[in-house]
Amino acid sequence: MDIEAIRLFVAASEKRNISAAGRDLGLAPAVASARLAKLETTLQADLLHRSTRKVTLSQEGAAFLPYAREILAQEAAGRAALGLGSAVVTGTLRFTASSTFAQLYIAPLVPVFLATHPGIHLDLRFSDIPFDLIEGSYDLALRNMAPAENSLKSRKLADDQRVLCASPGYLAEKGTPRVPEDLANHQLIAFREQKARQLVGRDGTEARYDPVGAGSRLVIDDGHSQKVITLAGAGISMNSLWSVHEELAAGSLVRVLPDFDIHDQSALWLVYPKAHVLSAKVRTFIDFLLTEIGANPPWLGN
Repeated sequence: MDIEAIRLFVAASEKRNISAAGRDLGLAPAVASARLAKLETTLQADLLHRSTRKVTLSQEGAAFLPYAREILAQEAAGRAALGLGSAVVTGTLRFTASSTFAQLYIAPLVPVFLATHPGIHLDLRFSDIPFDLIEGSYDLALRNMAPAENSLKSRKLADDQRVLCASPGYLAEKGTPRVPEDLANHQLIAFREQKARQLVGRDGTEARYDPVGAGSRLVIDDGHSQKVITLAGAGISMNSLWSVHEELAAGSLVRVLPDFDIHDQSALWLVYPKAHVLSAKVRTFIDFLLTEIGANPPWLGN
């Protein structure tokens, strides 16, 4: 199989443009198109859907992409074992994460990473609605749970904790819940498609927290906006500790039902397509995040 054609396919899937991918590899547009067509003939599959404006991955192309990346990673590892190739890590890294977490912890580190690794280009997608790694051709994602899919692997970035909280003003007006049953008399702020959680008391008491099922009047899909609305006194919300630890310390938010833990084994995971060899650009970014964030998560008070 033609390694350079595979390299061209991966580049085209990232840029959504065959001509642009070809130029990056020193190929004329006609040569690039012919080379990709030959690869598709070899594989007996249409890897890309072409239009006059852009190309998109076909279903077969999306399935083949992680293996194509693995082939390139294996090739780079083999060359490195022989002392070949550049010592400078290069390539475009497509990374997705929650916009709320990214604004607080990742965006401020981007200039440092780019200055330290001049050969790496970052293509960042920050949204509280998660993207599909394989379909979106992402190299790496930040998730709040380990992946269940066999096609993905993960590395834990840091521990986390979910907490219920409200503003002092809201609690002064509506009263402070003492037991989970008191939540029925309160305005619960629900995150979009939020699943019910189990509350476990220090004495072993169990209860259920389900604002969506309880018919919450307020549903939202952005974590930062949820925190702002909670600060403004709209009700009680469930938040990751990394999002609200400063407000809790300052007293602008108060933890609700502090004797109950939300039983969901919260943690932050770096997730990537399964491969025998992790590409240098992905490994470099993972190591960077582990050093800058995972070694001393500020929300855990280390």
